[in-house]
Amino acid sequence: MAENDLYTQDGTVDYLGNPAKKNETGSRRASLFVLVSKGLESLAFYGVSANLVVYVNERLGQPTSTASNNVTNWLGTCFVTPLLGGFVSDAYLGRYMTTTIFSTVYCSGMLLLALSASIEGLKPICHPPNGSSSSCRATETQTAVFFAALYLIAVGTGGIKPNVSSFGADQFDDSDETEKKNKRSSYFSWLFFSANAGAIVAESVLVWIQTSVNWEWGFGVPALALGISVASFFAGTRLYRHRKPGGSPVTRLGQVFVAALRKFKVEVPVDVKLLHETSSSVRRGSTKLEHTNHFPFLDRAAVETTSDTSLNPWRLCTVTQVEESKCFIRLLPVWITVITFATVCAQCNTLFVLQGLKMDARVGHSGFQVPSASLTIFNALGVLVFIPVYDKLVVPMVKKFTHLDTGLTQLQRIGIGLFISIVGMLYAGFLEFIRLEYNGRGNDEDPISIFWQVPQYFVIGIAEALTVVGLVELLYDQSPESMRSLCSALLPLTLGLGNYLSTASVSIANRVTSRGGRTGWIPNDLDYGHLDYFFYVLAGLSVSNLVGFVLVAKWYTYKKVVWFRVENEDNIMIGSV
Repeated sequence: MAENDLYTQDGTVDYLGNPAKKNETGSRRASLFVLVSKGLESLAFYGVSANLVVYVNERLGQPTSTASNNVTNWLGTCFVTPLLGGFVSDAYLGRYMTTTIFSTVYCSGMLLLALSASIEGLKPICHPPNGSSSSCRATETQTAVFFAALYLIAVGTGGIKPNVSSFGADQFDDSDETEKKNKRSSYFSWLFFSANAGAIVAESVLVWIQTSVNWEWGFGVPALALGISVASFFAGTRLYRHRKPGGSPVTRLGQVFVAALRKFKVEVPVDVKLLHETSSSVRRGSTKLEHTNHFPFLDRAAVETTSDTSLNPWRLCTVTQVEESKCFIRLLPVWITVITFATVCAQCNTLFVLQGLKMDARVGHSGFQVPSASLTIFNALGVLVFIPVYDKLVVPMVKKFTHLDTGLTQLQRIGIGLFISIVGMLYAGFLEFIRLEYNGRGNDEDPISIFWQVPQYFVIGIAEALTVVGLVELLYDQSPESMRSLCSALLPLTLGLGNYLSTASVSIANRVTSRGGRTGWIPNDLDYGHLDYFFYVLAGLSVSNLVGFVLVAKWYTYKKVVWFRVENEDNIMIGSV
């Protein structure tokens, strides 16, 4: 058996640091542990976040807009800290060890949160104990402990979000076309499926426990789920393939820009073969990137001059290093265009939930009432229903026309999702208009059913299945190998900035529309506001954003990798991917 049939050719190693054997490590059996772990971690995270705005509003006694902004600020932090986790992983520890360390912080935060809702003296004071929201208040100390727990969770999740998903993708050999294009592409879809399966349990069972049983169990179960998630991840240790950290990606980017600036007067040769590139110390999994014409200024960093005899990386970089920087820069405009989409998604956990509180939550004549936050389950259901349909029906049908194994390109998938999110936002605005007509401003009509919210959650779920999965795969596939965790952190950062933008949008809308003593669009009592106008504004911003995305997608160029595979010491095979 040839060596390239026995071992992976992308440089991955097993848990002992030896070259990874194909038939003993990785692939779908290893990624299964990651998928289970991700599903349980998602259950834990959404078990806290799905109904958090209600807890902050009703138990801590914070006003509606304050509660909404505190939740989006926390969610924003949860999605920004992955930049730290991605950097630490790429530069120093690797994905497995980074996940190990940050899991400890994550579990500590979950445990403290459960205690803050359970221990006398730490949990908010209600008179009577199960009284209405107006009867509950939290002291400054209780509030401080609660938010300390939340932000420990935010730090912990910062090491999980960029690394677990990328670590699962590492289980598929980059140099093996079957593993890379078919199995890994499918893995990203099922990763999102697993995450949303966990979210469904959280947004149904856990939300019901929180509203109908108590918050002690409501926060205790997520803590237990996270513990099982961590155990599941470590259970697959012997099967995992590992990538060694490649040094600070920020340093590699900095070297290219510094070297290019130092040579801003140097002419770039017409023949790109004259640009500096190492002859490659041929090893298993070594790669080079082909030269592209984007950002020609950076090519100066690879121009050799008489003063470059010492090969100082701050003066002379390889073509591959320059192209890594170009890859990162090309991804940024795509990433920016998804931030508005993330702002739309943020409404599912905040204003959609508060909108539902003003609607009829009864199920028929049974007397059972559906918690408003539980309707977020339909957001996750949109994902769960659409992903198998997309994977098994849409892809086979579409690839007959596109002749692509994945059916649609990653950018096409993102763009379609952005369009569908506009439809969901327009529906939410129209539903709020109808609700205000029948029930707002003191009208005596019976409130309309909360189940009219189902389409807006479901449609945005379908949009997420397209846009988020497409972006995850794009960030992993098109990022430089040495920056994959950092680039994977761009997705949660997008969601974080989307939540921050949601916070800013709510604050600006309230400030502008409440001038002159007016009620404003988003008052404490939504019956006297105009939440529909706010939703229409978000839809309008999404239309403008979609136009920007189309322009970026037309400009974007996919990278091309040259692999150096070693079959034996005398036979070097070079191939393009």
